[in-house]
Amino acid sequence: MAHRKAGGSTQLGRDSISKRLGVKIFGNQAVQKGQIIVRQRGTKYKPGKNVKRAEDDTLFAMQDGLVQFKAKKTLSFTGKLTKKTFVSVVEKNPKKSTTQKSAKKK
Repeated sequence: MAHRKAGGSTQLGRDSISKRLGVKIFGNQAVQKGQIIVRQRGTKYKPGKNVKRAEDDTLFAMQDGLVQFKAKKTLSFTGKLTKKTFVSVVEKNPKKSTTQKSAKKK
């Protein structure tokens, strides 16, 4: 006779590894060309100015600058207005125009 009751197998006790998705660089943070800004499945965030979308929907920077998130209302294919979040990269130090320089001198 067995001295222990047979241990039954269970259907629980396993989990998939995390995919590490989400925003990697937040608003007003510096980014370099080629750096990943958002890892995502689908297009929760859409690419804006100086940002491209990779094959797996990852958004990455096309130039150095600061990350900017902006919510816009866009028309869907059904004609309904939906709110979409666009990710852009803007210059760190925008060059001052000549009108601003001349105004300071006066």
